Amino acid sequence: MMEIVLAVTAVILSLAAAGAILRIARGPSLLDRVLASDVLLSILGAALCVDMAVNRHLNNLMLLVALSIIGFIGSVTVARFVADRREQLHES
Repeated sequence: MMEIVLAVTAVILSLAAAGAILRIARGPSLLDRVLASDVLLSILGAALCVDMAVNRHLNNLMLLVALSIIGFIGSVTVARFVADRREQLHES
């Protein structure tokens, strides 16, 4: 039963990662690409969580925390950049 759940989870995460990579490649705007990269980091974090649950270990926990921090800081940085850019466009 566990193998079936693992296979279904792997297929779902793989399809989601393929969709995110496609959006990174095609995305018409910077925000689309940043959002897709954030989703890709979340998918990678989910895959690490599945690995830790299946193998009953916590070896990837620090990597998961680092990925979460990188994703958060990257998203906030881009959001501030876009907000500052919009303010400059409206002022001029």
